[in-house]
Amino acid sequence: MSTPATSLTPIFVRIKLSLLKNGLKGSSKRKAAYFTSLAFALAVAFFITLGLAMLHGNAHAGTVVVLLAALLALSWAVMPLFFPSGDETLDPSRLVMLPLRPRPLVRALLASSLIGIGPLFTLCLAIGSVLAVARGAAGIAAAVIAAPLLLLGCVTLARAVATANVRLLSSRKGRDLAVLSGLLIAVGAQLVNFGSQHLFQSGGLARLEPVEAVVRWLPPATAVGMVDSAGKGSYGVAAAQLAVTLAALALLLWFWERTLTKLMVTPDGSTIAAAKPQKGRGTGGFWSLLPGGRTGAAMQRTLRYVVRDPKTKAAWVSALAIGMIVPVFNALQGTGSVYLACFGSGMLGVQMYNQFGQDTSAFWMVAQTISTPRDAYVELRARAYALALVTVPYTVLVTAVTAALVGNWPGFPAALGLGLALLGSMLCTGALASARFPYSIPTDGAFKNVAPGQGGLAWAGIFGGMFTSAVICSPVIVLTVYLVADHSSITWILLPLGTAWGTLATWSGLRLASPRVSRTLPEILLAVSKG
Repeated sequence: MSTPATSLTPIFVRIKLSLLKNGLKGSSKRKAAYFTSLAFALAVAFFITLGLAMLHGNAHAGTVVVLLAALLALSWAVMPLFFPSGDETLDPSRLVMLPLRPRPLVRALLASSLIGIGPLFTLCLAIGSVLAVARGAAGIAAAVIAAPLLLLGCVTLARAVATANVRLLSSRKGRDLAVLSGLLIAVGAQLVNFGSQHLFQSGGLARLEPVEAVVRWLPPATAVGMVDSAGKGSYGVAAAQLAVTLAALALLLWFWERTLTKLMVTPDGSTIAAAKPQKGRGTGGFWSLLPGGRTGAAMQRTLRYVVRDPKTKAAWVSALAIGMIVPVFNALQGTGSVYLACFGSGMLGVQMYNQFGQDTSAFWMVAQTISTPRDAYVELRARAYALALVTVPYTVLVTAVTAALVGNWPGFPAALGLGLALLGSMLCTGALASARFPYSIPTDGAFKNVAPGQGGLAWAGIFGGMFTSAVICSPVIVLTVYLVADHSSITWILLPLGTAWGTLATWSGLRLASPRVSRTLPEILLAVSKG
């Protein structure tokens, strides 16, 4: 007598509920964070749903809700890539040793994925969206089908993307993406701000109707488009949009099952790669262009931190992106100035602060090689060289792009000179802050950049250094204002003057900081090892 097969879906639902329950045990802070997030999500969802429902009857309601559905689906698609640790069940490779068939596993994982704050928030937005465009009996009937279809489409899309990229999500590159998620949010906020300002200045939501006409045929936004079409009496169009929605959902489920099958039977690539012979590295290519001796080795170490360390990489990429976004977006909005390019210099100059903190407890190896102020000077100089290798060409690029956008090429030499002077001043104060205010950067936690109890050191070093940098650079700033106001024909002289001033400031800061570094090596090691 054969034993009936046990359904996986109830088991996985209970597992998901147990994960949520056990995750809240033993930590009052975790409970407070979870329930605060739940309350906040419900409050936001309530007001958004209410606002969408109040759009009922508005001429542009269909445009708003269709585009909102598309943005919602896009958010679900990219969320696993940037927050891979947000859900413990996103990694199906943990189940490879269990005798599970792909199709029941897909159903079980999909059911468990519908539990959580994210799906609840999405369902509220889906209900508000269909309420905004549901008209008549046909529209109400379509709305009853569309809301769960939109939720299923978003969740399935997220699961399919997560499964297809599970090797990436469990690797160092995946952790890098998680750290860089803050940059994505910052850049996205700037794009939304710029787009909304441009939109309301040039015709409002009517300008989005051509985009909405295309997006309403892209699933899962087609589910909301179906409700709008049914409410308008276009039953043939509504039926076609329903067919597209169902076909896309079936295709996603098939792709998810196929990817899951491949994942469950493919050997782990990390073990295969470990068995291969490693090629020599660090001895040729770009690295061979660096100076020899301690200077080249320290430069290479600093640049490797930028490429490999997730938090250092996040700081650099954020500085590079925001340093370009601020002057460029202001120029595109018609409020820019070529001198706003100095913002990029300031963002990158901050990377000189807390140079030893990025070494963490491994700073002891650097400390073993420093016995005199001269050794400390060479170490700091090499780190400044590594930063200048990126920041100087970047400053030139940002200034040139800004000058082109605002149409002020005559002001390019002066702006570049001022930017280089500011950069040199920040390298100066960065070296001094690294010597006087070192602090530890914790290795755990994507958004935790200062060890407990050292926040005051971090604020003192960064903000004190930025203020001092402005004071050091003030002669060049005053001269720039004077020449631009009364002698604009000779502002080009600011380029060589600013370059010389920045170089002199950097050299002075390195000279002043090196004796203290050589004297306080144990104290610096203790400060940077607390994370």
